[in-house]
Amino acid sequence: MSTDTTLKPIDAVDPQQEPGIHPPSEPYELILDGPIKADYVIVGSGLTGGTIARLLTDAGREVVILERRSHVGGNVHDHRHASGVRIHTYGPHYFRTGSEEIWEYVNRFAEFYKFEAVVKSYVDGRIENWPIAASYIRSAIGDNWTPSFTGTPANFEEASLAMMPEMVYRKFVKGYSEKQWGVKATELSADLARRFDVREDDEPRLMRHKYQGIPRAGYAAFTRSILSGIPVVSNFDYLKNKNLVQARKLLVFTGPIDEFFGYDLGKLRYRGQRREHSYLPDQNLVQPCGQVNNPDPSNGPYIRTLEWKHMMSPEEISGIKGTVLTREFTFSPEDPNQQEYPFPDRHNAELYQRYRARAEAIPGLLVCGRLGEYRYYDMDQAIGRAMMLARQLLAEQPAEVMA
Repeated sequence: MSTDTTLKPIDAVDPQQEPGIHPPSEPYELILDGPIKADYVIVGSGLTGGTIARLLTDAGREVVILERRSHVGGNVHDHRHASGVRIHTYGPHYFRTGSEEIWEYVNRFAEFYKFEAVVKSYVDGRIENWPIAASYIRSAIGDNWTPSFTGTPANFEEASLAMMPEMVYRKFVKGYSEKQWGVKATELSADLARRFDVREDDEPRLMRHKYQGIPRAGYAAFTRSILSGIPVVSNFDYLKNKNLVQARKLLVFTGPIDEFFGYDLGKLRYRGQRREHSYLPDQNLVQPCGQVNNPDPSNGPYIRTLEWKHMMSPEEISGIKGTVLTREFTFSPEDPNQQEYPFPDRHNAELYQRYRARAEAIPGLLVCGRLGEYRYYDMDQAIGRAMMLARQLLAEQPAEVMA
């Protein structure tokens, strides 16, 4: 990488990181005195940008990362409450994968303790399983129930009713989804219903993946370890400073694709979460699990309540007094840093495809990741996608043979 800079550890400029959890070899914060030039410039240090950067660096390529936040890792980040409770800054992150390759990859950068997420829903004054347990449907409807919709679903509501009785849909799904997206369920894509199921058993785990866990030292340490030894320029907005950046071979942009083009075709729609934290110093645990959904609109506008101690390892919580609860409220953010969920409807899918066609026509540019591809990825999906893209780049641009 070519630039007139001085180097210092990123710790010195990142107040959100707590001491004592960082790997010995850190990413480096670049203090700029001139333009940034590198073969591969990667905009964004989340799982997509970080994994591509890691694999290119491991293959001997010249890489620099540009990050407009003060911390690396994108939304895969956590921090400590004053009580010692570890809070996932941008909402709960439950790592799971069925891929041995991806599991081996993440374990390069962190020790994971086993955590198989359990999620409940508050329905009719009771705590019920989510996804919906077979025993609940049997008790509420009977053994010989049938879905309330047949045929080809045209929207999310019909796709949901094709999986369950209408009463169950209205209690567990309709209110939650309309809070989440801020529109009627009939306005949402049928594909959204693929993210949950109706179970034939009472399996309490949210997902059944073979490998599940949370980094023992936290997500902030995990994402920093992925970037170990890779130059990072934080607090740097690429779109406002393009004149300072030159990618000799490729620019990898993982930010919002519509923002890359100055929104000139219109803005893509997103939802985000506003979070309210409450510390209860005299209670150990309040909820039966880390996440309790609140699908009933009459029970308040918040979408779910999180209790973070459930997501910490037993040895970590042993000395912590009290507990921290977080209520999440959905909204439509204007700030790209608050954009968490691409909006699942036809209009935005079509607008994205128009932006995508333009991006693919620009030589030396790869737009990817959750915001770049306008697609919600689970963490393992983001890593798997990034691995595939990195391998394609390495195959297309072999290392130069040294004389």
